[in-house]
Amino acid sequence: MKIFIILALLPISAFAAKGASVATVNGTEISKEFFDNSYKRNLMFVSDKKVTPEKVVNDLINRELGIQKAKKNKLESDPVVQQKMLDVLYHAQISKDLEPLLRKIKVTNKNVKSYYKKYPEYRTAQVLLRVKAQPEKGEAEAALAKAMEVYDTVKKSPDKFTALANKYSQSSTAPMGGDLGFQPAVSLAPEYFEAIKGKSKGYITSPIRSQFGYHVVKILAIRKFKDVNKAQYKKLVYDQKRDAIIARYFAELRSKASIKIDKNLLK
Repeated sequence: MKIFIILALLPISAFAAKGASVATVNGTEISKEFFDNSYKRNLMFVSDKKVTPEKVVNDLINRELGIQKAKKNKLESDPVVQQKMLDVLYHAQISKDLEPLLRKIKVTNKNVKSYYKKYPEYRTAQVLLRVKAQPEKGEAEAALAKAMEVYDTVKKSPDKFTALANKYSQSSTAPMGGDLGFQPAVSLAPEYFEAIKGKSKGYITSPIRSQFGYHVVKILAIRKFKDVNKAQYKKLVYDQKRDAIIARYFAELRSKASIKIDKNLLK
């Protein structure tokens, strides 16, 4: 909806080619070609209202009336509108450049199996001691101390993990003994996954620092490849390939640009 509103602020000539006009609004023509394209687009969307030529042409007339009023009020000079227009240009250029490359992405069963070997699916439980993004003095140290206390206890008595998670974990999973269930690697904090990667069932980590705080994690199970949702992992492999294409695209743009960052203002 946002994009439609933004596009509505562009001159209709940007969309309409010369030729027959299906309507004229205060002297501005709505071309047959623009009407046909709009009608076809409307037919693609499921709606409880029937799509008719009359409805589409009246929607286009309303659109043009809105555009004319916006121009009269010089809305195109509004900084917010200008920023949205830049967003439209950005997405249009990115789509034009990347869509042909993304359409060429192929994901094979071999790709999926190779990906899963690197990123297996673990079922874990955690005791989370939260630390705010901007902690008060001593807050992070206190959370680490408590996490170490928990770790020292479960290292000696692993069977106490569930009870300690119930008691100390500041996560919504605390009532379940900290059990997160099976999670793909992308659903876990990077530090969390790296700490359990390659480890066996029953392994308990020392406190792990993430953006959320300190975690003490226990591996409850590891899902075998034959039991995973192949469609889900095919999508994850696609996403990985897509992200690599996007990263290369922007790396090339950056290599040809002059970029300066004031890191002092990022603090």
